[in-house]
Amino acid sequence: MSDDQLLDALIGAAIEAGRAVSDIYRSDFKVQVKSDASPVTAADHAAEAIILKHLAAIAPSIPVIAEESVAAGHIPKTAREFFLVDPLDGTKEFVHRRGDFTVNIALIRDGAPIFGVVYAPATSRLFAGNASSHKAVQADQDPYDPQRAEIKSIRVRSVPEAGITAVASRSHRTPETDSYLAQYTVADVVSVGSSLKFCLIAAGEADLYPRLGPTMEWDTAAGHAVLLAAGGMVIAEDAAPLRYGKPEFRNPSFIASGSFVPRPIARP
Repeated sequence: MSDDQLLDALIGAAIEAGRAVSDIYRSDFKVQVKSDASPVTAADHAAEAIILKHLAAIAPSIPVIAEESVAAGHIPKTAREFFLVDPLDGTKEFVHRRGDFTVNIALIRDGAPIFGVVYAPATSRLFAGNASSHKAVQADQDPYDPQRAEIKSIRVRSVPEAGITAVASRSHRTPETDSYLAQYTVADVVSVGSSLKFCLIAAGEADLYPRLGPTMEWDTAAGHAVLLAAGGMVIAEDAAPLRYGKPEFRNPSFIASGSFVPRPIARP
């Protein structure tokens, strides 16, 4: 299977998972709480089952690290290549019916995100990227439309003269984030949930995303891949590129940016 065929297959898996998520979103679903106090719904489990079925058919030899499977204690040994799956990123947004939740699938190769698919079924926004070929695309994909929507290329933008547009987490905005942004001329700050923050930068709708707090690798890998493919970058606290396959799949603080190298995180 070629890289293009693999990415196309991942897009198909994300769309099917997004349809299942949409079905539950429209229903009177129940919310449970995991051991780490985070919410989980039937949509998380349904989407993950669909994605795992697709990945087993597409690339049965590549290990899959998926959020709900990890929560259940199923953690395969990773190798040079592995998938990272967040079947419903932004479960809080889903629970509160805010719409900006996503299905995330990424392929990691030698510690770097190579392929990424981010699908927001409630808003019909689909993003995909191949960081190896520097090709990123988006489409307006209705989860119930049997036909694939037309895709168009996306690219990070030059910083506007009026200043940057920053994106920040709706659920995890902190004073440290505001202090970091104070170093820039900021024209606007947009609050949005899930991995869409990476994708807005990739699509030239924003410029900077500081995350000064912990995340898991499955939260970031797909959006990271899309942003890399569109010409952006993500740096960790040591100013080196954010890498994957870390202990317990935990990320440090990081900064994602579009057409410019961001200022490093200053720690006291």
